[in-house]
Amino acid sequence: MSRPTIGVLALQGDVREHLAALTVAGADARPVRRPDELDAVDGLVIPGGESTTISKLVDIFELREPIDKRIADGMPVYGSCAGMIMLASEVLDGRADQRGFAGIDMTVRRNAFGRQVDSFEAPVEITGVAGGGFHAVFIRAPWVERVGAGVEVIGTVTGGPAAERIVAVRQGNLLATSFHPELTGDPRVHAYFVELARAA
Repeated sequence: MSRPTIGVLALQGDVREHLAALTVAGADARPVRRPDELDAVDGLVIPGGESTTISKLVDIFELREPIDKRIADGMPVYGSCAGMIMLASEVLDGRADQRGFAGIDMTVRRNAFGRQVDSFEAPVEITGVAGGGFHAVFIRAPWVERVGAGVEVIGTVTGGPAAERIVAVRQGNLLATSFHPELTGDPRVHAYFVELARAA
């Protein structure tokens, strides 16, 4: 599979930016809004945005059960920021009616770094991503407070007041970051996920 087909959940968030980054990284990228569009992809990106809104829209567009099934069947999925929250098995500071896909055995805290005005940029060393530290953009970002035995921590903040916070994890074919690589112009995280989808 030279160019895997990777969908971006196109209900809310940075859809266009992820599509562009995936294309640069060597994928055939397309938006996903309906179950039949999900059936046609080899992997899926859940973009940043508002996790409670995405949770509601997944139900409205009848995508929850199809995505749950594809995750259970081993489809590679990458979640950034709100997407990380959607992939977590436990969410702190979320709404009581908020439901994600619970694919990664981890506890995530919503808006852990603060409000929109507290957004910041920091270097992150990511295991498996060559080329030195990744210049990460954090916008109302979560962080990971607990990981299960099967979860690999692949990225932590390396400096500043958020140093050592877990911001990138992988469990099997599932990848999540609390930052927004689609906003940086650096395609390395997307290339990492494209390789994951290609290998799967």
